[in-house]
Amino acid sequence: MSTFRSISNSSVIIHPPGFYIIGFQSFPFISAYIIFLAFIYMLSVVFNSLLIYIIAVNHCLHTPKFLAITNLAVIDLVLNTCIIPSMIKVFLIKDNFVPFNPCLVQMFVCYAFVTLESYAVTILAYDRLIAICFPFRQNSINTVRSMLCIISTSWCFGLGLSTFTTSSMTRLSFCNSVRVFSYFCDYAPVFRLACNDYSLQWSAASWLSVLLLGVPFVFIFLTYMCILGTVFKMKSLDRRVKALTTCIEHIIVVAIFYIPLLVIFSIGFYVKVVEPDKRVLSLSLASCMPPCINPIVYSLTTKEIKIRAQAIFRKNKVNGKI
Repeated sequence: MSTFRSISNSSVIIHPPGFYIIGFQSFPFISAYIIFLAFIYMLSVVFNSLLIYIIAVNHCLHTPKFLAITNLAVIDLVLNTCIIPSMIKVFLIKDNFVPFNPCLVQMFVCYAFVTLESYAVTILAYDRLIAICFPFRQNSINTVRSMLCIISTSWCFGLGLSTFTTSSMTRLSFCNSVRVFSYFCDYAPVFRLACNDYSLQWSAASWLSVLLLGVPFVFIFLTYMCILGTVFKMKSLDRRVKALTTCIEHIIVVAIFYIPLLVIFSIGFYVKVVEPDKRVLSLSLASCMPPCINPIVYSLTTKEIKIRAQAIFRKNKVNGKI
């Protein structure tokens, strides 16, 4: 096998031409599953694009909450575009070779936008916290400008974190197997193929899990503890119900994103042995489904978006009859 060699710190670093993605080796219905994901991808593109369009063209929706929802929709679009088309190429077209540099690019984009997805859901929790716990100071605390600053900071941190973890892969030598058992150029399955020390990458993966899942989930949990404390102090039952109703769509999004990932990682941590195909199937569903479901949830449960979506469809229907 021809390899690319570079000299670094007086040692030879061996980079292969690329990797072979070999997930779902014993999964019997892989073609049907990939076609299902292709359908999910089309729905994700349509619904997220529609959500972004509705918010963009309605100036009354240019508020911190809907800015955060737009941020989530953009992230969802990029995340599914990074994962599902490549899965179609690998598992449906059966072209499973990914060159070394494109593999690192996919790794960077996937982990950057999974991180950003987690932070986007956390930012929406912050928005609910301010709206319910500080209603009289909401307009002064949670402004469009402050929300832009929070979103920009999350992007800088997410992209920076992914840049560090991905760039560390260039320090590894791959002189044995180049078969990656996953559904994309996954970070841990790739660095475990290295024939030199990958303790730095292992530490980065551990900290990435904490910063990606642990910290945001704890923040969201504490946020809802504060929200529940504030709600139960309200004297009016109607006010309690109204306050909790505004959180329904966010709670659904949190459950869809965090619960599958936390369950998968917890089983892997405590049980240790998880069938590879089941792990790949679970992770691929956990990463591909939320970007499709999120815009549907916000479109169906958010009154402002639902009203404007219906207005657009009615207008198009009238124009079509004319």
